[in-house]
Amino acid sequence: PVSCGLERGHFLISDVPFPGSAVTVLKRPPFCPAKLGEGTLSDRGGHPGVAAAVAVLLEATCGHVLLTRRAATLRHFPNVWVPPGGHLEPGEELVAAGLRELAEETGLRLEPGTFSWRLLGLWESLFPPTLSWGPPRCHHIVTYLGLRSAEPRERLQARLCPSPCEVSAVAWLEPSVLEAIAATEDGAEGLGSGSGSFPGELPATVGITELSADGFRSSQIPTGILLRRAPARGPDLERVSTGTKFALGRW
Repeated sequence: PVSCGLERGHFLISDVPFPGSAVTVLKRPPFCPAKLGEGTLSDRGGHPGVAAAVAVLLEATCGHVLLTRRAATLRHFPNVWVPPGGHLEPGEELVAAGLRELAEETGLRLEPGTFSWRLLGLWESLFPPTLSWGPPRCHHIVTYLGLRSAEPRERLQARLCPSPCEVSAVAWLEPSVLEAIAATEDGAEGLGSGSGSFPGELPATVGITELSADGFRSSQIPTGILLRRAPARGPDLERVSTGTKFALGRW
């Protein structure tokens, strides 16, 4: 448990409460290089340190949650499924940053009064996520926010206009699939193993909307892709990020 909040344009994390702070959970995977004492700082334009980021789990009235598949051309975590998110700008409020990133990546703009939100937790993220893939090149603390929209999924889906520079596909996942994803949380013992145990009967495939040169097209992918664990070595796979699994467990 930590206290966190914005102070003088910076995102502050403390082991004691401070004015305006909120109490939440800070977590990282057991295989995180920072936990192993390796490469805890990144060089961001000559300013070593940890960058602040925000990610949004957007929930429609039916309980489905929006995830996006990162574009294959991105340097960090290409082809990995995550919620919309990105860097927190200096002095920017958390919810405002989350709404901005949601709009930039998916085209969805939520009007005030049409959603509620809550703080889900903080996640320490390094890339590459394990030392077997090379030394860390970037270091973030990601604030995960849960946003519950007052609109149905169909209305939100109709307004989607994803950015092809950042997103290659989007999916609205039902609660049973989300629970299964959270149950396959990556860990030291499970790293590189199978999909693990998960509750209930799941569909064999899930529907996604993929971006192409001609626009959008509906497609299906095996549900098992979303239940993969992070590989211990070798090339990364299409999967749900470890931090997203943490956030879904909190959700």
